Amino acid sequence: MQIAVLGAGVIGLTSAYYLNRAGHQVIVIERHGEVATETSFGNGGQLSYSYVAPLAGPGVLSKLPAWLIRRDSPVRFRPSVSREQWLWCLKFVFACTQRRSNLTTRELLSLSFASRALMHQLLRDEPTLDFDFQHSGKLVLHRDAAAMQAAINLLNFQRSLGCEQEALSAEECVALEPALAHVRERIVGGIHTRSEDTADCHRFSKGLEAILRARGVRFAMNTCIDALEVAKGGHIVARSSDGVVEADHVVVAAGASAAQLLQPLGLHVPVYPLKGYSLTYPLGPQAVAPTLSVTDFARKVVYARLGNRLRVAGMADLDGYSLKPDPSRVAALRAEAAALFPQVVADDVDAAEWTGLRPATPQGAPVIGPTRYPNLWLNIGHGALGFTLASGSAALLTGWIDGKPDPSLARLFSLAE
Repeated sequence: MQIAVLGAGVIGLTSAYYLNRAGHQVIVIERHGEVATETSFGNGGQLSYSYVAPLAGPGVLSKLPAWLIRRDSPVRFRPSVSREQWLWCLKFVFACTQRRSNLTTRELLSLSFASRALMHQLLRDEPTLDFDFQHSGKLVLHRDAAAMQAAINLLNFQRSLGCEQEALSAEECVALEPALAHVRERIVGGIHTRSEDTADCHRFSKGLEAILRARGVRFAMNTCIDALEVAKGGHIVARSSDGVVEADHVVVAAGASAAQLLQPLGLHVPVYPLKGYSLTYPLGPQAVAPTLSVTDFARKVVYARLGNRLRVAGMADLDGYSLKPDPSRVAALRAEAAALFPQVVADDVDAAEWTGLRPATPQGAPVIGPTRYPNLWLNIGHGALGFTLASGSAALLTGWIDGKPDPSLARLFSLAE
């Protein structure tokens, strides 16, 4: 079959990869001149297979008032007249329960474990891919005893679902990652997950593009989809500035813009952008930088070593679709990096800045699978876990299109209408 994939970020490219491997003719349509120029360009670099608990959790609502009034808070909300924004927020509030958080965590772990196995298989199948991949392991730092105890409780729950994690004291955290020695007095402990990886999502995406082009996948770059229209028989056609895209099936992998693209069809997907920021610091040969993937839980900032660079990413701003960076948020991220790893940012080392829109659902789980239209498919809403879940999501989608959906996953992520 001829399948059009709308979007050339990591979700669209992995979708194209698995569809091509299944024998389909694929065309990838992208509004920019290069692949992976938006959300997939400068993300956190963590392949966080075992640490997928959603942002919506039982302790979040009590933190929101303090977060909303601080300029350096990890989450910021700018109210607007957008009905879409307020509906998303209302659904987020209702998702902040222990029961919903546990259920979403369970669902995401099932997809992330499948994605981990597929990513490792992809590495074996595609030895030419070079994207700073490392089996680094992940350390989540906690700054107060209550947060650490809550993390231990979550650890016990996740162990029952197959995660391999361990709780460490502050001394054990420093022994594992010596670059944290100077902040020993500021942390109470951490959660270590040996099975986590780090990698450069942009380089991965560019590598996949080269593989796909070599295998006959077509790319229509600098091509905007103006509308999705209903044709005879209830089938959907994608219309661009160049006319109708010839395809038997259409896969929407358009990230944060998916909801606006689908709304005229009467498909109201709960996807809204959370603006995030990242900094990428060059590392000299003597840099005292982490080798582990590190997450500062209280600050919601992640650190990933990508070859001779350190990626620092964080912030979640709920303030619409604008990609314009907020200098105060960039400054706050720089301050966090300087406080945790001062040797990396010493002497005014310049860092590459990035701003992107993470396409998030209120509950934290992506939307993957069919719609009421027989040839329209979705692979959207991965939030901060797009790179982590990309392979599993693409394989699930491909099986579904081929009429062989994974029975353990298909019912979990499909669109409820």
